[in-house]
Amino acid sequence: MADAAFSDPLAWRTVKAPSLEELEVIAATAFGRLPPEFRALCEGLIIRVEDFPADDVLDEMGVENEFELLGLFQGVGLPFQSESAPVQMPNMVWLYRRPILDYWAEHDETLGAIITHVLVHEIGHHFGLSDDDMESIERAAD
Repeated sequence: MADAAFSDPLAWRTVKAPSLEELEVIAATAFGRLPPEFRALCEGLIIRVEDFPADDVLDEMGVENEFELLGLFQGVGLPFQSESAPVQMPNMVWLYRRPILDYWAEHDETLGAIITHVLVHEIGHHFGLSDDDMESIERAAD
């Protein structure tokens, strides 16, 4: 490793994994880089970051390992929204910090790219977008 940051092991003493708040900032920045027409679908979307999904979420999803779920969309996707429906809670995307960091540690992708991917896919599936549509949105955010 020729990079100077790797040549001095003591240089890493102060480097820490992003906190919940720092990951929220990264997610907000990633969301802001998405194409405007995609963000327009998400009016009022709330992005939240927690270390892990709640136990009831894992049970509902049938997920046994808390590290398997990187994110979750909660709300009513565009195909299911109706003006006559009762007042709904706002749409939310949950990002799970520890599973995302674990995934990051095991793959050759930047943290920003992983967060963008999770955001686009959580939002996209619930808005009825195809995988090709979502890949195009991710490419536009680069």
